[in-house]
Amino acid sequence: MTGAARTAGAPGRLTEIAGGVFAFVQPDGGWCLNNAGLITDGAEAVLVDTAATRARGLRLRQEALRIAPAPPRLLVNTHFHGDHTFGNCVFPEATVVGHERARDDIVAAGLHLTGLWPDVCWGELDVVPPQLTYRDRMTVYAGSVRVELLHFGPAHTTGDTVVWLPGQRVLFTGDLVMSGVTPFCPMGSVSGSLETLRELRALGARVVVPGHGPVGGPELFDVDEGYLRRLQRLAAQGLAAGASPLQTAREAGPGPYAGLLDAERLVPNLHRAYAEALGGRPGDPLDIPELFAEMTRYHGRPPACHA
Repeated sequence: MTGAARTAGAPGRLTEIAGGVFAFVQPDGGWCLNNAGLITDGAEAVLVDTAATRARGLRLRQEALRIAPAPPRLLVNTHFHGDHTFGNCVFPEATVVGHERARDDIVAAGLHLTGLWPDVCWGELDVVPPQLTYRDRMTVYAGSVRVELLHFGPAHTTGDTVVWLPGQRVLFTGDLVMSGVTPFCPMGSVSGSLETLRELRALGARVVVPGHGPVGGPELFDVDEGYLRRLQRLAAQGLAAGASPLQTAREAGPGPYAGLLDAERLVPNLHRAYAEALGGRPGDPLDIPELFAEMTRYHGRPPACHA
């Protein structure tokens, strides 16, 4: 957070946020410090996402076994990024579930994320993609607890899943929603993210577990929406001025969103906003390695990862 100390790398802990529903929040929520969750009826459990490193995955496993009587037999991945999926390998008892495009992307990406931050102690990891996939929606059960898997987007990626508990009115959003952290949509869509936020609001959640950052409520949608609409305005202004996304980012800076972690994401996000303003389809591939390099030039150093 700009101008403030960052409490990074602290171990996550499962905290009950509704009856039988637990959030695993990893401070400070920056790069690769994601959230996960556990849903249980006291006998059976469903896990939502894992973690980036083997050590953090094992910490999540330890926490899950503190709450549930047995390891979860079902593990839902909200999207393909390694901070949400690399820990799949420490839950060998679980069937991994995800959107069909998330499976394809997990297989294609492999362990590529580890190369972006070679100094992180990733540990011994095996890529475990979903063995069970769906296209639009799917219902599973944690014992007697109904768990709905819903696909929206393209938004954060093209294969996002939210986990909705209608009985508890708890929503696990994956990285479709952030809390105190800059949104990230170069692999998905700005317009698709805005439409997804509209649809998520309509669910009527009381508790929202974002992909990164503290648990909140529907107010989390407001911050992300404001940020995304600013991206669209900046893209329109930049194109009118004949400026590149990098030039526009340098001129505009993070503005009212300077307090969000990882503000350097403005550059790749603007590339997506430019592409859509020029008629590109949501989710059309961009050159992500080049965008990461440009983000680093803007930031003056590689983004900080404390996983």
